Amino acid sequence: MSTSTARSDLRLFREPRLDRLYEILHTDAFEWLRAREPNSIHGVITDPPYGLLEYTEEQKKKLRTGKGGVWRIPPSFDGCRRRPLPRFTVLKDHHKTELEAFFSKFAALLLPVLVPGAHVFIATNPLVSQLVYGPFIQAGFEKRAEIIRLVQTLRGGDRPKNAHREFSGISVMPRSCWEPWGLFRKPCEGRVQDNLRRWRTGGLRRVSKDAPFRDLIHSSPTRRSEHRLAPHPSLKPQHFLRQLAHAVLPFGEGVILDPFMGSGSTIAASAALGLRAIGLEIDPEYYAMARTAIPRLVTVPLRVHDGARS
Repeated sequence: MSTSTARSDLRLFREPRLDRLYEILHTDAFEWLRAREPNSIHGVITDPPYGLLEYTEEQKKKLRTGKGGVWRIPPSFDGCRRRPLPRFTVLKDHHKTELEAFFSKFAALLLPVLVPGAHVFIATNPLVSQLVYGPFIQAGFEKRAEIIRLVQTLRGGDRPKNAHREFSGISVMPRSCWEPWGLFRKPCEGRVQDNLRRWRTGGLRRVSKDAPFRDLIHSSPTRRSEHRLAPHPSLKPQHFLRQLAHAVLPFGEGVILDPFMGSGSTIAASAALGLRAIGLEIDPEYYAMARTAIPRLVTVPLRVHDGARS
């Protein structure tokens, strides 16, 4: 897939009434899913609080005041202050049990809301992905793939804490160069072709007639200009999210849901492509951020160095 092809197929949709494309709600995702009518959502793209611990009120307060806690505040580099990163290595057994229970509950509530054949893109982390994928499979979802977002982050590669001089040639764990996104599907009704005809779901939209959607996506880190529009600690770049939004609705029809929308980046990516979306957020500060950030993120242009490769 050439860079020019990728960019032409991800053209921004110009809509005079942008607010007609999306709805965002300050609400608890689980309560909303319980009340939602069955077979009413056609795709999901979400980056949930998969550590859970880092988004407790106590830890969010520490993050917002720069106190750290479970969030690692990296030292400045070349005079540039780097953004906080959650430390999943600090999760204890009971945190992991809580995490697995969270996704078991989420998967069970999500399944009936989706139409048959609907796909779910869900971000995770190599250290905890098994606690996310297992509950989805047990709930009845089909695991279809693992999308590899190829991006070099600042996680991993460090020498032993407080002993870096003594063990200067040793890293505690590998430097992270990729981010996994699980891809799941609610089972189709009959054959895929039958499901596509009835529900307009069951497959992934191709990048072009000549190129299918791929499970490896080159992705630059989120640009500083996007962070200024939406200063959320887990903000994903528009270039990457727009590729998922383009793929998740085979005919560009239906509704995309992000039940943990944060600053609304998935909603913005969907709206930028002219796709309908619903975003849910329980945190009042992030919800307020999303109200302002979404219209601005929609206008973010795609650039060659944002990650598209041949």
